[in-house]
Amino acid sequence: QVHLAESGGGLVQAGGSLRLSCAASGSIYSVDAWAWYRQPPGQQRDLVARITADESTYYADSVQGRFTISRDKYKNMGFLQMNDLRSEDTAVYYCVADVLVIGDGEYYPEQYWGTGTSVTVFS
Repeated sequence: QVHLAESGGGLVQAGGSLRLSCAASGSIYSVDAWAWYRQPPGQQRDLVARITADESTYYADSVQGRFTISRDKYKNMGFLQMNDLRSEDTAVYYCVADVLVIGDGEYYPEQYWGTGTSVTVFS
């Protein structure tokens, strides 16, 4: 019922920037929170940043001050601006949306994950 489409990953030199985008579509009443996770090669998937409906944000210590999470509530989109990228930021990045879904005249919360976008930072 809800689909997430990520974009913006790619290859970037250390010190550079990338902006990841995630668009939610489908039977959406509202997106109550966005989050970005990442999974480096051979490692576990970890939370990078999260933003709630009231614009409260959380950042992992490793990205604090370099990454900025934001949202466009009218377009049902989430973003992750990544600056001063380092080789250790190389990972597959996943967007996650906490969605209030409309279905059969009812509203219910669901969490959806994107399929991931690859970010590679080279020196």
